[in-house]
Amino acid sequence: MAREILITAGSVSARAELRENPTADAIWNALPIEAAASTWGDEIYFAIPVRITPEDGQAVVAMGDLGYWPTGSAFCIFFGSTPVSRGDEIRPASPVSVFGKVSGDPKVFKSVRGGARVRIERG
Repeated sequence: MAREILITAGSVSARAELRENPTADAIWNALPIEAAASTWGDEIYFAIPVRITPEDGQAVVAMGDLGYWPTGSAFCIFFGSTPVSRGDEIRPASPVSVFGKVSGDPKVFKSVRGGARVRIERG
């Protein structure tokens, strides 16, 4: 059965579907989570209370991917290029474990500014 979450960041909300992997399991079990958003190019990230060994670290991700960044114990939402992207790729600061994907258009997060409240809950 697919696990869906609701991400609310400032005045923006979007649904996402979690994969079937240990990272997604750990995040699902930690919900709900609230934090202040940080931005890095077209990425929102924030520390979460999850510490897990990285799995299948990806140096390049796809539009709308949700990633766990082990370096900062952070939940990341990717919706465009970052300062280290090359060409059209979406590149995290360092490899992330992809655990889900935004349903619909992830570019809705472009309006979210650093410091905005983010809430992740089961949807």
